[in-house]
Order: sequence, then C-alpha cells, then structure tokens
Amino acid sequence: MKQPAIKIGNKILGDSCAPLVVAEMSGNHNQSLDRALSIVEAAAAAGAHALKIQTYTADTMTLQMAGGGFSIEDPSSLWSGRSLYDLYKEAHTPWEWHKPIFERSRELGMIGFSSPFDETAVDFLESHNVPCYKIASFEILDIPLIRRCAATKKPLIISTGMATEEEIDDAVTAARNSGCTELVLLKCTSTYPATPENTNILTIPAMRQRFECHVGLSDHTMGIGVAIASVALGAVAIEKHFTLCRADGGVDSAFSLEPEELRVLVEESSRAAQAMGTPRFGPTEGEKNSLVFRRSLYIVEELRAGDILTPKNVRAIRPGYGLPPKYLDQILGKRASKFIAKGTPVSWDLVS
Repeated sequence: MKQPAIKIGNKILGDSCAPLVVAEMSGNHNQSLDRALSIVEAAAAAGAHALKIQTYTADTMTLQMAGGGFSIEDPSSLWSGRSLYDLYKEAHTPWEWHKPIFERSRELGMIGFSSPFDETAVDFLESHNVPCYKIASFEILDIPLIRRCAATKKPLIISTGMATEEEIDDAVTAARNSGCTELVLLKCTSTYPATPENTNILTIPAMRQRFECHVGLSDHTMGIGVAIASVALGAVAIEKHFTLCRADGGVDSAFSLEPEELRVLVEESSRAAQAMGTPRFGPTEGEKNSLVFRRSLYIVEELRAGDILTPKNVRAIRPGYGLPPKYLDQILGKRASKFIAKGTPVSWDLVS
C-alpha cells in the first residue's frame, strides 16, 4: 500500500524519494565538544541529511551499582565487564552541548534531532524545538515515553530491534492514539555489530504492510551493503552510527561509519532509490536510439531476381533495420523478387 509522503525538517520521506540518511553520533564524541562539532561538520560534508544524538544522563538510565544485572556480563559484548552506569556516563551527550550541536547542524543544512530516554529529556528537547523524535529499540516498551513524544504532534521514528509484532503494535497504537500522524518504523537488529545474516531486511515490506506506515533501517552491520539493499525493499530512512575515525576508539566506534563510507552511502542510496522506477517492459525513452544496434536480417551478397536466399547470402547482423532474426527460417529458400544489393536490410517485399 502506498503511503503518503511525510516531511521531517527540510527532507521529504516517501516512495519516490532518496532515503533520509541519519548519522548517529551516540557516544563517539568521546566526551569532547570540539570532537562532537567536528563529527557534525564531517557528517554534513559527507552529505548526511540528519545528525542524531541521544538525550539522557547516567542517572536517568540506571542506578550506580555493579553486578546483579547492573553490569554487562556477556563476554561477546563490546562492553563486557562495564557497569551500565559507567558506560552511560561515558557515552552520554552533556545536555549543555545540545544547543551548539543542533545549531551547527542547522547551519550546515542538516536536521538535528535526538532520542530522548525519559520524559524529562522530551521536555528539554522541546525547549530546543527539535523537528522530530526517535525512540530507541530498547525503549519501545516505554509506552509513556512514546505517548509523551507523540503528544508533541511531531514526526516520530521508532526503532524495533528485539520487538515482537505485538510489542510493535502496542508502540504504534500508543503513538497514533496520542496524536502522531507521521510515523516511521525502523527495522533494527540490536547486536553491536550486527551481521548481515541476522538482519532480515525482508521484514521491511512486511512491516510496512502490517503497520501501514513508512519503514526504514537502523543498521548496525559493518559497511553499507545491507543499507543499500534496504532501499530496494522500500526503506525511506537509513540510520548508521558515525565517527571521525574508528581507530580513535569510543563506545560505538567499532561499528560506526567513517566519513568516506558515509559519503558513499549517501550517494549510492540515492542512486538505488532512483533506480527503483516502476514495473515496465519495452525500451525506455533513453533506449530508443539504441534499437538500431540490435541484429536484423541483411542481404550479405549481391542477388539477382530469382536467386534463392540461403545462409550464405542472408545473415543476422547489425544494424537493426531489417526483419528480426526470428524470421530467418521463413526467409531461407525464398527467391529474390528483384535485384538486391549487398548490405540491403531484408523486408518482405524483397522476396517471393
């Protein structure tokens, strides 16, 4: 089902549009405002349409405790052994940085927005007049937060990592019942990094049909291949974590794009969207001039009236002004109706 286009900031999201490419700063600022602003500038230079940050503090996220679920114990995690409180303290974007980050984004033509993680964050972001809100995958169960964001009447982007169909339905229903009329869901796999095999982007059109809204991709895989493929499945937005250089380290650097990779993503996702077109057969307007270079039937030896047409004097060659090659069997064995010069395209009036 075709969905009406929606507008976020200065960008139109819709079926015939290049996808909104969002550079997610997350904790890649490494607690330096100068670096944060450099990330904004690098994202703009790469052509990103939006720059997203996250609005929380360690105290609004968790308790300052260790063990008992308050530490990451998965040995395969990038953050294994870290307490949640210390991790969020390192990764959070100081609230006093929001204004200069949003201002620099606007100056450079990008949409600046954030993911709030509690209602105090929404109130704070409202004071900065952000153009939209993003609900992170881990917050999709926070129905009060979704309702608070939706009540602003601004576009709402909801990431769906780990969520069941029922949980997504609860979030969508809460958003719509609370005033959201411009909704985008993001297919997401909440592993860091994610693997292509575990990304299942065929869920994008299924999610679009099930929830009757636009769908994009929050992508934690390495590289840009999965993101580009998602465009062919209807993704209207692509979010990727972004850093100046993975070697600089940081909580999210290992699965973040660098500037040149982001530039290529913006360029190639736009090309992918342009290539979608509509189902059609036959030559396009641009191909019509090339029809002449198809093969067709030609007289390749001089013939006198009455000569028999044989494989020796009739061949399928270029250009394409003669009869199509499919008529060769019908032409062979017939006689020339008149003198025919070498290089003459075959037509029915030349044979009898």
